[in-house]
Amino acid sequence: MSASSPAVWKSIPVPLSELCISTVLRCGQSFRWRQSGDEWTCALRGRILTLRQDATHLHYRSIFPASSSASSSFSSSSDDDDTAELLHDYFNLSHSLSTLYTQWSRSDPNFLSKSARLSGVRMLRQDPWETVVSFICSSNNNIARISGMVWSLCGAWGEALGEAGGVVYHDFPPPGKLTGDGVEKMLRELGFGYRARYIAATAKIVDERGVGWLEGLRREGYRDAHEALLELPGVGPKVADCVCLMSLDKAEAVPVDTHVLQIAQKDYGFGKTKNKSLTKAVYDEIGDHFRKLWGKEAGWAHSVLFTADLSAFKETKVKVKKETKVKKETKVKKITKRQAAALKKEALEKAYSVCIKKEEEQSRGLKRVKAEVSPEEEEEEEEEEEETVTKKKVKVEVKLEEAVEGAELFSLAERVKTRTRSRPLPAGRRGI
Repeated sequence: MSASSPAVWKSIPVPLSELCISTVLRCGQSFRWRQSGDEWTCALRGRILTLRQDATHLHYRSIFPASSSASSSFSSSSDDDDTAELLHDYFNLSHSLSTLYTQWSRSDPNFLSKSARLSGVRMLRQDPWETVVSFICSSNNNIARISGMVWSLCGAWGEALGEAGGVVYHDFPPPGKLTGDGVEKMLRELGFGYRARYIAATAKIVDERGVGWLEGLRREGYRDAHEALLELPGVGPKVADCVCLMSLDKAEAVPVDTHVLQIAQKDYGFGKTKNKSLTKAVYDEIGDHFRKLWGKEAGWAHSVLFTADLSAFKETKVKVKKETKVKKETKVKKITKRQAAALKKEALEKAYSVCIKKEEEQSRGLKRVKAEVSPEEEEEEEEEEEETVTKKKVKVEVKLEEAVEGAELFSLAERVKTRTRSRPLPAGRRGI
């Protein structure tokens, strides 16, 4: 599928302290962005959107499908392209993140410590229907696998918008596309497992009520919106809070799973227990604790600490093992020069033996791969091998001879010295 025209890059001023896309787009909020170098691409609201960022600006380009009725209006040079407004809405840029970081740091030393290396982590404002489906997939799952599931779902039922970088991008399908009789079966074949039943059932409910019902929850209070979401199959307290926080403007929503429970126990001394299960009472207690600590945007602060604790964002700590030096008394046994020469001779003989053995092993190893070598190359390698072995043998033999000769000369010198000491000197050479 082709696009309407080559897209040009545009930009909006956003410093890294307010938004860091390399963190926000891979910390478990959205699951459809694909990274290529320093660029991120996603099919979003009827267009293929590519982003990149520098210290002061967010750069973007949009590709609209050629079949789109708006493609003539949304060309690369059109003033009607609403992508800038979309980005402001999608990234929640009306909130001052720097101000919030300062506020949370003043009330929480742990936040101050963890956030120092994670600036620009803010909450997305995503489509509620997509967020519901994505977080139904998150049950007992990880970010990489959730991303694969959502990508497969879009490929099977979403509208193909075009190609970018050799990849075909599909928009997220509306609930009506997932209400057919064979949807659950196909989702299972795509690897969704038990989640397939929940997605198919939830799609029918949302389709009957209309997607406007989900978007209307933005106007409801946090507690009412949370309870309404719990009516959907596959949506529990944590999924409901994720949808509230990441698509329904409920900044106070704090999604709690075992990961967040561990953060609460480790960093805040909260209910130290080995029990990893979350009862409703424990869930509510943790959420209330963080809402009291961080205020009405507690969900945003929670997301920063959650991201800091993900393995992809943790600081690599190199553990240096301290070696304990134990002083051992070494008993030195004195030996004569003759014994030293004998030991040297013995060592050289052993070295000679090891050398020959190693050459034989190498020779056997070479023979195992000679099936891939031509006869001419094999003959040349054998000659070089024999020459190398011969040189090493000669070198060892020379050292051995030198050692033996040295030992013999030493022995002769000792005998002469001994005889000289035992003989009386001639009268003419005696001292006066």
